[in-house]
Amino acid sequence: MSNESENPYLPAFAKVVEIRDENSTTKTFKLRMLNNKALRFRPGQFDIISYFGVGESAFSISSSPEEKDVFENTIRKVGRVTTALFNVKPGDILGVRGPYGKPWPLERVMGSDLIIIAGGMGLAPLRPVIHYIAKHRDLYGSVDILYGARTPGDMIFTYEFDSWRNIPNTRLYLTVDYVPPNTKWEYDVGVVTELLKYVKPRMRDTNVFVCGPEVMMKFTAQLLLRMGFYPSEIFLSLERRMKCGIGKCGHCQIGYKYVCKDGPVFNLEEIGLLPDVIE
Repeated sequence: MSNESENPYLPAFAKVVEIRDENSTTKTFKLRMLNNKALRFRPGQFDIISYFGVGESAFSISSSPEEKDVFENTIRKVGRVTTALFNVKPGDILGVRGPYGKPWPLERVMGSDLIIIAGGMGLAPLRPVIHYIAKHRDLYGSVDILYGARTPGDMIFTYEFDSWRNIPNTRLYLTVDYVPPNTKWEYDVGVVTELLKYVKPRMRDTNVFVCGPEVMMKFTAQLLLRMGFYPSEIFLSLERRMKCGIGKCGHCQIGYKYVCKDGPVFNLEEIGLLPDVIE
């Protein structure tokens, strides 16, 4: 979808066709464009959703790029716009701009093994990667998915975990920071980096995609470097306060890079040249 108007800030319209509860603070919104044009995106890109009369915010597109007529955004209620979005119902109309940004380098890593590491809401921009690999399984080597959240109740996309485990040559490892009393949990407890003990990477034939809270990505990147990964083999999706989506407003600028245009996906080699990111 590209905006036919000359004004890049003017959104197109999309109808909400379905809303799913992921947990008590997170919902997935399935949308369909009203202009009979699909939102053609690549895994890792984002869009900007408008709730008319309240404002707009940037969100990772969390659905499979193979779905041509609908797309999804997985949204956590944290502020004014997201609180307003939690009041919408199927059939309501929202504004959409995008897709924007540099995606995960799925073409570049074809033929290699892949480790996917996600923390909390960081699984949202990585879910399209998992769906894409499932559809094109012969293009990639082994896949290890490492996912951590604060508690079992904070996890998202839990209804897809069994199908991910059934993808050939794919393993899913789960961990949480804390298990509340009387909560059933059969997996690890601890930070997500501890799940790397289950992975035996083939060095120089393995790439890593990472997304989550910035402190989690920092420690994950440091551990991966100690394991012997090159910075060029580690890819992270950064989050900054994005407004325009086209590299004009400067809200998401880090050094000489704009997260909305030059990212949000960077490899660690690029990030090493930027101030105040991964130190």
